[in-house]
Amino acid sequence: MKKLSNMVASFEKKLAIILMFTMAVTVAVAVIFRYVFNEPLFWAGEISIFLLIYTTFIGGSLGLKYKKQASVSIVTDYLPKRMKKIISILGHIFMLVFLGILLFYCFKWITSPTVAFQKSSATLFPMWIPYSILPIGLSFAAIHLLNHLLDMIKESEAQ
Repeated sequence: MKKLSNMVASFEKKLAIILMFTMAVTVAVAVIFRYVFNEPLFWAGEISIFLLIYTTFIGGSLGLKYKKQASVSIVTDYLPKRMKKIISILGHIFMLVFLGILLFYCFKWITSPTVAFQKSSATLFPMWIPYSILPIGLSFAAIHLLNHLLDMIKESEAQ
């Protein structure tokens, strides 16, 4: 599982770089066209928003991989080590169940006729393309969470 998580993280890093670079170029070109040539690009804002959303979900998944998400640990700081481990394992199980429920409803929503035939307003892209980051990002996050959970269980058994 660790190998899969590392491969996904490597892919996410490369994808995040490409997405951020593309978004920066899109915004820069849009500004130049708007203020230098006085010809605004109708599609630039929408594409930038889609790229930002993709980057956010990829970054959120990477945050889980490297345990960089915000946490409130005032209660667990005063607990014994064994109790901290149990709470952490239960928290990861809860998050995996939550991600599973979200994934189920994301797939159901994206494949529904309402979304399947919906088009974006400026570029007329099918909306399932920008919406597809939901199950992709959540799947990547689930892989990282499952990897952490298995590592914690192995550590508990070793002690």
